[in-house]
Amino acid sequence: MLEELAKVPWAVIAPLIVVQFILVVVALFDLRKIYATNGPKILWVFIILFVNLLGPIAYFIVGRKQS
Repeated sequence: MLEELAKVPWAVIAPLIVVQFILVVVALFDLRKIYATNGPKILWVFIILFVNLLGPIAYFIVGRKQS
């Protein structure tokens, strides 16, 4: 198991993990403060949390209701 972890290219994966975390946090804060969304807010919470990397991006593109 440790040998497999040693073979993982962490220089590539670590930045993706950081970007994912930042996107999730920003999307959840924005969802909390915005009044109206395209669809129920609870659905967007689940999409943001469980659809890795694409969930927060989908929220910013599709989920936010344009004024």
